[in-house]
Amino acid sequence: MTTPRDKSDPRKLPMMPIRDMVIFPYMMTPFVVGRESSVRALEEALTGDRLIFLATQHDATIDEPKAKEIYQVGCICRIVQNVKMPDGNIKVLVEGVERAKSTEVSDRDGFFVATIRTGKSNFELTQPVEQLMQRVTSLFEQYVKLQQSLNYETIIATVRMDEASKLSDVIATNLQIGVEEKQELLSIFDPAARLARIADVLDVEIEKLDLDRNIQSRVKRQMERAQKEYYLNEKIKAIQKELGRGEKSEFDELRKKIEAAGMPKDVLEKAIAELKKLEAMPPMSAESTVSRNYVDWLLAVPWKKRSKETRSIDFAEKVLNEDHYGLEKIKERILEFLAVRQLVKNPKGSILCFVGPPGVGKTSLGMSIAKATGRKFVRLALGGIRDEAEIRGHRRTYIGALPGQIIQHMKRAGTKNPVFLLDEVDKMASDFRGDPASALLEVLDPEQNSTFQDHYLDVDYDLSQVLFVATANVLHTIPAPLQDRMETLRLQGYTEQEKLEIARQYLVKKQREQTGLNEKQVIIHDDAIVELIRSYTREAGVRNLERELGNLCRKVARRVVKNGAKHKEEITAANIAEFLGVPRFRDSEMQEKNDIGVVTGLAWTEVGGSILYTEVQVLDGKGKLTITGQLGDVMQESAQAALSYIRGRAQALGLTREFYRNVDLHLHVPEGAIPKDGPSAGITMATALASALARIPVRRDIAMTGEITLRGKVLPIGGLKEKLLAALRAGIFEAILPRGNEKDLSEMPDKIKNSMKLHFVDSMDEVLALALTEPLPTPVPSEAEVLASVPVPPEISGGQATRQ
Repeated sequence: MTTPRDKSDPRKLPMMPIRDMVIFPYMMTPFVVGRESSVRALEEALTGDRLIFLATQHDATIDEPKAKEIYQVGCICRIVQNVKMPDGNIKVLVEGVERAKSTEVSDRDGFFVATIRTGKSNFELTQPVEQLMQRVTSLFEQYVKLQQSLNYETIIATVRMDEASKLSDVIATNLQIGVEEKQELLSIFDPAARLARIADVLDVEIEKLDLDRNIQSRVKRQMERAQKEYYLNEKIKAIQKELGRGEKSEFDELRKKIEAAGMPKDVLEKAIAELKKLEAMPPMSAESTVSRNYVDWLLAVPWKKRSKETRSIDFAEKVLNEDHYGLEKIKERILEFLAVRQLVKNPKGSILCFVGPPGVGKTSLGMSIAKATGRKFVRLALGGIRDEAEIRGHRRTYIGALPGQIIQHMKRAGTKNPVFLLDEVDKMASDFRGDPASALLEVLDPEQNSTFQDHYLDVDYDLSQVLFVATANVLHTIPAPLQDRMETLRLQGYTEQEKLEIARQYLVKKQREQTGLNEKQVIIHDDAIVELIRSYTREAGVRNLERELGNLCRKVARRVVKNGAKHKEEITAANIAEFLGVPRFRDSEMQEKNDIGVVTGLAWTEVGGSILYTEVQVLDGKGKLTITGQLGDVMQESAQAALSYIRGRAQALGLTREFYRNVDLHLHVPEGAIPKDGPSAGITMATALASALARIPVRRDIAMTGEITLRGKVLPIGGLKEKLLAALRAGIFEAILPRGNEKDLSEMPDKIKNSMKLHFVDSMDEVLALALTEPLPTPVPSEAEVLASVPVPPEISGGQATRQ
């Protein structure tokens, strides 16, 4: 703020706060006075020299502002006219006289009285000030031309003056700026400084107005261009019609395509109606684009085109055998499907679900089915999908709407009977956007998918001729209603022999070709592949095996490039470590000796079977059972059930009924960093507890798996093939299995049936008889039991005898 050097004597004037406006000197301003304090201040001024001090309040929403809520700098005004209105308010016309600053504000009889000082100075009109006045006047003229709310002629006439102070105040009065900015201009007492500040404000405001005008002119041009294009398009249509070429117009071409697409009757009617709407719309409108995209999608989806199926069972069998080794049950089901297709003209679509660990060939089986049947193949990856609209699409009301992935992939297939692979169906999730699995219920139901409705197309689409194939690693994450609509085929892990054959017949050749090697440059012996399977990969499938074979071939390729094309390498089990380094895995091996409290169990994992040792240690204590090894809830419950069985059979183990009160039991499953869960370790835990308590070693050459009940019954388990393969890898050729799994023996590979001695049991007594190296001790009767067995002497009659 700039104040003059010489200050006049202070004087006191009635003060009135005003809202939403700033009054400058030389300004005639009407406003209405309604507040009681303001009316009293006005009446006080009218009784005197009709002068009043008007200052703007900080916050216009406050009805009764305090002195500190009012700006100090205001304007001394002369009351020119005042009229009392019927509602009690007073309409006042004031003229700004001079800016002033309040030094003190006091309250007198309900209104403010301000002690004010005015700035008086002998301002000299120098040449720089004259140049500044000319610049400000020129800028203001530009501003008025751009500001449409101001009358150019009237405003410009008022600013043609030679006095700097008056010029600055008149221009400030007419600026369309905020109250705070105007208050800032009012607070500058020096006319030259005020003019400089006004010049800065005008520069900014002119730039804003120029930008606004450019935007408006650009929008206007775009609207004119759209109208012009619409007019010309309409004119072209009229000219073509006059020349007799109307039938070749774009809309007629679309109509022909719609009629030739083979749509059902209701879909055809909707497409024609949409085309008529499209013809009536302006070509450049947003609605026209939406409508045209919809018609294009209706035309893009296959309605009648279908692949000619290859129904030869011999050809299909040949293709499946060439592409996959083993998997006999899966191949048999596919050939059955083809046989039914030959006997039934229009069978219902089948939905197959391949369930198995990663890398066993689920996805490639879908591709082989398409190849064997001569159908198109499309694959939809469902992993991580959370939005139901990914399946059903969005309504056309949404900006950028598209059909769902089902319709999009049908368009990509180009036929109405492709093989449609739904990959990783167990990896879907649900959130606030809906549940994609629920949207798939209609897709995968042969009774309903003939009238599948996509939200974008909003018409019935027939999916009944599509062969859907789903893949999953596990079933428990798939909702039960969705599982019910699919025929589940389980793919188990490959045996070591199967992996060897797959590598020999498929993988080695494939990786050799991908690395540019020939049969002479790299020879991989069978023993090297077996070593690769055992020591460098641990999986149910062959994906990592293929990856390691590729790694071998790349290392050989580097040596060939370095040493010449005639260089060759023979890879055996003895030298494979030179290429791949230290073996990554080692199979669990048989225990070195029979040990007390250590039992060999069999476990199933997603990458195959494994050996799982269970250890029990008996300690002095008070009957506490400690379980370690990062065991899950189900496995901990199995441990509790095993201990309850042991306590119930204490006498058979040569223990007293109260044995558990004096000992603590610690049950541990090694490899504690790996989480473990499941009920199939029940008999393993019970055997370990029995061995530790009876002090009898467990046979090291026998493995076991099975669930236990409190009564000692052995219940069946899953993953039998993988578990027995793990036992074979560890050099164990004898296993104890639940009787309920005896039926699964027919599906076991011949290698397992011929190499292993399998014991099927019903109860824990049979398990202990097979697993322990010695028979259980004969129970020793307690003193009470001995006394109880003594007969009562005949001379004591009437049942009155008492044993001491």
